[in-house]
Amino acid sequence: MQTKIEKVLTIWHEYFADEEKQYSEFESSDIEYFVGCMLYNHFAFSKALENLKTMDLSYDFLSACGNEYDEIKAIIESLAFESDEAKLAFLQNFIVASKAKYSPPELYLLNRLEYHVNAMAERYEKGIDAVRVDFQNPLYK
Repeated sequence: MQTKIEKVLTIWHEYFADEEKQYSEFESSDIEYFVGCMLYNHFAFSKALENLKTMDLSYDFLSACGNEYDEIKAIIESLAFESDEAKLAFLQNFIVASKAKYSPPELYLLNRLEYHVNAMAERYEKGIDAVRVDFQNPLYK
């Protein structure tokens, strides 16, 4: 499994090493964040909150990542685990390893992903079912 993820990261880090292929406000840590989102979406966790069943992948990233996306998507989709808990452990380990590569100012997106994944991990540990969160627009006065 780890070899496949390393291949994915190598493909995109080499691709985005060319500044001409980078989008505005590109950070190298974006690559790990989006791979983490792809893993999250692929794993389809049963205890994810209803409105967090999938993580949005940025249009900027997807439109800039070239034809390599199809190969990477196939690699991600080839990952198979026996349980949600094994998937979760893999994703948590991926996030920890990714965060170790960057300085605190570069970790905003990875920190967001880690927050959601850790909250879901707590639901697995405590055997709590996901609860729907309804966001409401504030009333205009």
